[in-house]
Amino acid sequence: MLIKLNLKKSVNENASEYFEKAKKFRKKLEGSLETKNKYEQKLKELVEKQKVEEENKIEVSDRKKHWYEKFRWFFTSTGFLVIGGRDATSNEIVIKKHTDPEDLVFHTDMAGSPFFVLKTEGKDVDKETLKEVANATCTFSRAWKLELQTQKVFYVKPEQVSKTPKSGEYLSKGAFMIYGKTNYIDNSVDLCVCKLEDGSLMAAPENAVRKKSKDYVKLIQGREKPSSVAKVIKKELNYNDLDDIIRILPAGGFKIVKHA
Repeated sequence: MLIKLNLKKSVNENASEYFEKAKKFRKKLEGSLETKNKYEQKLKELVEKQKVEEENKIEVSDRKKHWYEKFRWFFTSTGFLVIGGRDATSNEIVIKKHTDPEDLVFHTDMAGSPFFVLKTEGKDVDKETLKEVANATCTFSRAWKLELQTQKVFYVKPEQVSKTPKSGEYLSKGAFMIYGKTNYIDNSVDLCVCKLEDGSLMAAPENAVRKKSKDYVKLIQGREKPSSVAKVIKKELNYNDLDDIIRILPAGGFKIVKHA
């Protein structure tokens, strides 16, 4: 390596000048190495993120869906399966094909509301479980779209639900007659969304969701479109199918009040 000396300066002055140059060069080199390490770390994080996203895509696309996912559904905080109709057709199917004698059937006094069925399997059901199902029945009724906070929700035994109308009356598709005593229960709109261990997405009252996961999104009635909040849920819960998310939400507007 050649070193040019300024003959007009002393040896010490030349040495001092090169020392300062060396310090500046070292700082530039350290800065370059720091920048290099920073970009390498970012690249590593992006690769890991892409890997996780690809795994999630595989998980969603390869996952075999449960039979009850064609309906509205959730598991209560006490572990009971609850299924509900999405429309008139699925209301018919839920009541006619998936209701057993030991189950409890929930409905509201409001026209056009879904039927929800609590699958008890013959076990005792506590008040908290009844309230969770009542909240879900209210949430997925027209109450959400109309921005009502509660609804008249009742439950009966399956034997009280009939497709036979009163004399002179007609029952449309998805509608049923309720005979005998109805048990009304206090309720409120209550909606959260979480991702279960099997990869499925559950929309349910907060108490039920909190039992399944600490990471969930809580929604209230608002002005946001389903597609807008679905995009947020998709990102926060690492769920790939946007249509699935929109499908599990009730009709109406939304506002997110708790993020995952």
